[in-house]
Amino acid sequence: MRTDRKNTFLQSFLSSKDQLWTVIWIITIAIVGIWDLLFLNRPALEKVITGFINTFSISLLVVCFTLVLSWLITLGFHFFEQKHNHAGYVALTFFLNLLRSIPQIVGILFGYVGIAALVDKGILTGNLAVFPCLAFCMSLFIIAEVVDLMRERIEHFKKLDFYSAMRVCGISESRIVNFDILWKNSRLHIFNKLIAVFGSAVFLQCSVDFIISVGLSTDINPVSLPVTLGSLLAKIDSKQDILAIGNTLFNPSYLPNLLFQHLQGITVAFLIVFSLFCINNISNGYAERHRL
Repeated sequence: MRTDRKNTFLQSFLSSKDQLWTVIWIITIAIVGIWDLLFLNRPALEKVITGFINTFSISLLVVCFTLVLSWLITLGFHFFEQKHNHAGYVALTFFLNLLRSIPQIVGILFGYVGIAALVDKGILTGNLAVFPCLAFCMSLFIIAEVVDLMRERIEHFKKLDFYSAMRVCGISESRIVNFDILWKNSRLHIFNKLIAVFGSAVFLQCSVDFIISVGLSTDINPVSLPVTLGSLLAKIDSKQDILAIGNTLFNPSYLPNLLFQHLQGITVAFLIVFSLFCINNISNGYAERHRL
């Protein structure tokens, strides 16, 4: 009996791609961490750990800001429409379309430049002030797709009989939209979207930090911003480590040296690429498991 239960649990776990890839990601990150602890010099190890923690902390804040802002904007659209407030609806539509019209990478880059300038002037000090600002800036250019999802879910359920029935029963509009539609019947869809938002936040953050660190923006000092995986990848040491990979194509015997002499750049690049790969598989696996 116990063996059958174990086999059933194992089969269920292996069939859940999101859970499987989450475990794979955690185990792989742990293995990489142990290897770096053994063979990477202490200053570089501290930079990698700090960059990893900062990157994922900011990305988690992006998810939180995106959820709150998207929820509020969606409610704004719904109640402006219900109360026939044309001016408010048009203003909110203009704001959202303005954000859509700006390429994400460009908008976030200018936002980061502004935040770094505030840090240089001493207006923003410490990670507790800088992290939320960076996350808020990034979330502004991601919320549109989450708002679209929430509005689509509301429009779908408004066409069903249960919406009219609940209105006839005297249930408030806010409860129907917030609890019965967005929470009770749409939270799986929203959570799956937030997984994708987390991956987007990691990618955009690393891209913008890399662009700033290589010197595209000369108006700010890269030191003003917290260390992330993107900024570490732009460091000269990491660049040399990455170039060493190309050397192995013509000199395969040099391959073992990558895991001992070029660990900083290899680790940073691997953490970015592998994390994004796993997050994508987790999101797809979650959608498949719940048939979204």
